[in-house]
This record gives sequence, structure tokens and C-alpha cells, in this order.
Amino acid sequence: MPKAEIALTQSTGDIADVQNSPDSRNLTIDKVGVKDVRHPVRIQDRSGSEQHTIATFNMYVELPHNFKGTHMSRFVEILSNHEREISVRSFRAMLQETREHLDAGTGHVQMTFPFFLEKTAPITGVKSLMDYQVTLMGEIVGNTVSTEVRVVVPVTSLCPCSKQISEYGAHNQRSHVTVSVKASAFIWIEEIIDIVEKEASC
Repeated sequence: MPKAEIALTQSTGDIADVQNSPDSRNLTIDKVGVKDVRHPVRIQDRSGSEQHTIATFNMYVELPHNFKGTHMSRFVEILSNHEREISVRSFRAMLQETREHLDAGTGHVQMTFPFFLEKTAPITGVKSLMDYQVTLMGEIVGNTVSTEVRVVVPVTSLCPCSKQISEYGAHNQRSHVTVSVKASAFIWIEEIIDIVEKEASC
């Protein structure tokens, strides 16, 4: 029985770049990109040290009306370029690179990650790590950059009702305070945490 032979042909031409091909529909899309991308990062803290953690990224750019698509792989390439260290300051540089690298008018980047600080128990003096959920959000329009830092801070507050009816031993309440800061000047994540924790009972 004769063997079947399959002829494979190889094109000598270039692969078509569909993303950069013209689009005659004249429709601009506000945001195209990638969502829920987990990537290892190193976060710089106020002490000058680095925290190794995993961040979840959402990255978008505007798609001009004259293009059919954008290069999704370039988002991951940008993350790899900034894997060395990310701070509130360098986050602005990532925004700028996102807009320029994808040749877009606007860019949006959001990253969420756990941030850890060492805390000391007030009575026993035992040290342990407290985790805080931090989100950095940024938008760049042209050369104008706006950033926002959101921190979820766990706190303990004395129950006012329990204190009112108790001579001693009033119970505490655990809660989470979410703070969003839009600052024109540089601010450390720890500064936001300090402000919230000073208002808590302990």
C-alpha cells in the first residue's frame, strides 16, 4: 500500500501585521488590553528594602480609530522590564512606557498586591507580620500622569457601647479602613498606613 505524502509549503513572504493594518470603520475604543495578569514584582519600602510579592495587573491603552488592534504581548514585556523594583515613583514611569510602547494616546495601569509590615504586640512584645492590600492605579493622557494609591488597613477600635456599660473589659471591634490617596507629591505606602493606624484604638 503506497504511503501518503503530505507536501508542506512554506511561505517566503512576511507575516501580516493585522494590528497595524488600517481600519476604515472609524471607531475609537477607550480601553483594550490585558486583565488579571499575575506577575512577580519587588516592591520598594520606606526602609530602603525590597519586598518580593505577586501582583495582579490590569493594563489598557486607547485603540485609535485607524488601527484594528494592539500588540498584547507588549504589556507583558513592560512588566518584565519593571520586575526589578516597583515603587509609587517608578509606577509613573511604567505608565509612560505603556503609552509610548503601544503608540497610544492614553494608558491605564492598575496593580494590586499584598504589602507586609512587622508589628509588635502591645502587651507581649511578640513581633509578627501584618499584611495590607495595596492597589496602585494610574492613567496617562498625552504627557499628563495621574496616580492613585489605595490601601486597605485592618484596625481595632473600642466599641463605644461596650465601654459605656462596662467598668473594665470593654470589647474591641475589628474592621478594615480603605483609603484612596491622589497625591501630587511622592508618598510612601507606610505613610498612609501610619495615618490610619494612629486613629485606631490599638
